[in-house]
Amino acid sequence: MTDSPTMDHAPNQPVVASPSAIPADELQRLTDDIVAALKTVYDPEIPSDIYELGLIYNIDIDDSRFVTIEMTLTAPACPVAGEMPGWVENAVSAVGGVSGAKVNMVFDPPWDQSRMSDEARVALDMW
Repeated sequence: MTDSPTMDHAPNQPVVASPSAIPADELQRLTDDIVAALKTVYDPEIPSDIYELGLIYNIDIDDSRFVTIEMTLTAPACPVAGEMPGWVENAVSAVGGVSGAKVNMVFDPPWDQSRMSDEARVALDMW
C-alpha cells in the first residue's frame, strides 16, 4: 500500500488514494469501473453487494494500475471469509486497464450497519 494522501469521503464510501501519475480522466474511469466490478460481488447470505454494504474500506490504484483493496466482512466468522477475497480480486482484475489486484482483509474499524448505503438498507429492509 502506498502512503499517498486520500480524498475526503462519505462514511459508507471507500477512500480512493490520490494523487497519481495516471491522468485524472483515466483514474476516474478506472475507479468507476472498479466500483462497478465490486458491485458484482455478493455475500451469498445477504441480498446486497459488498460495495453497498460498506465492506470496502480503501481502494488504492498505484501508477502501474495495480489495485490494492482493504475490505472487511460483516462478521469475522463469515462462512465465505476464505473465498470472498478471491472473488473480489478476480472481479477487479478483470477491469480493463487494471494490471492486477490484491485484497487485504481488515477488521479495524469493525464493520457496522452505519457503513451501508441507502440502497443496501432498502434491499435488507433496515430502516
